[in-house]
Amino acid sequence: MNVDIAALHSGSKHLPGANLEDAELAGVALEGVNLAGATLVGANLSGCKLERARLDGANLLGTQLTGADLRANLLGANLMQADLTGADLRGSNLRGANLMGAKLSQASCAGAFFSGANLMSSNLQGVDLRGADLRGVNLSGANLHGANLSQADLQGALLQQANLEEADLRGANLTGANLTGTNLLCAELEGTHLTGVNLTGACLIGTNVVLP
Repeated sequence: MNVDIAALHSGSKHLPGANLEDAELAGVALEGVNLAGATLVGANLSGCKLERARLDGANLLGTQLTGADLRANLLGANLMQADLTGADLRGSNLRGANLMGAKLSQASCAGAFFSGANLMSSNLQGVDLRGADLRGVNLSGANLHGANLSQADLQGALLQQANLEEADLRGANLTGANLTGTNLLCAELEGTHLTGVNLTGACLIGTNVVLP
């Protein structure tokens, strides 16, 4: 067995830079573990308990994280094409993380910090992003159908061609955001801040927004 995987199974909590590629860790309790800069490409962490863990700068390309407790530090982590379906990311630090093509449907991300993150072409259907910090994020082409973005901060966010059908954006701050070609069919926009928003070609049927 890989020495780093063996150390993790034996209870070690300090493994920065560890090589855990393709590791089978489903359901393992890893609260507070330090895996900063670790390689977890293709690993299975479904249902893992990672609350308070350090995964900043870690490579989680294609990692299975379905239903995992990820209330952790994921600053600058690579989560491209990772599966975070139903994961708990409430209050997590995902600033500058790469989540391009990731699956986050039905995930709990209320109050999470995504500023500067790349969520291009990701699946966020039904995700809970209430009060999340999404300033400057790239959500171009993302699927946010039915997502809860109430009170979220989306200042300067890129949402070109994104799907926000039936999304809840009540009280959200979209100041300066780019929603070119975005689908906002029947989205909730009561109290949404739209100063300086680019809505060119956006679908606003069923909303309370009237373009000049």
